[in-house]
Amino acid sequence: MKITVLAYLFLSGMKNEKRIYNRVKAFLALKQVKNKVLAEHLGVSDQTVSKWCTNYSQPSIPELYAIATFLKVKVCDLLEPNEV
Repeated sequence: MKITVLAYLFLSGMKNEKRIYNRVKAFLALKQVKNKVLAEHLGVSDQTVSKWCTNYSQPSIPELYAIATFLKVKVCDLLEPNEV
């Protein structure tokens, strides 16, 4: 069963508020990596990465680990609401 971060956060009690659930976009900019490069590395579409960057949808837990490994950051760094 594939559980996304968004589903986990919703099930944990967060309601339909507009929140930033991940900071993929911030770390891509910091590392100067294009969405397309990450998409190719993960085997997903550019549109999928774009949706993660805009928080329209969320990567699965295994995808978060793959993103963190690729960007050489901790998974928790991708999820913390702090500034990069």
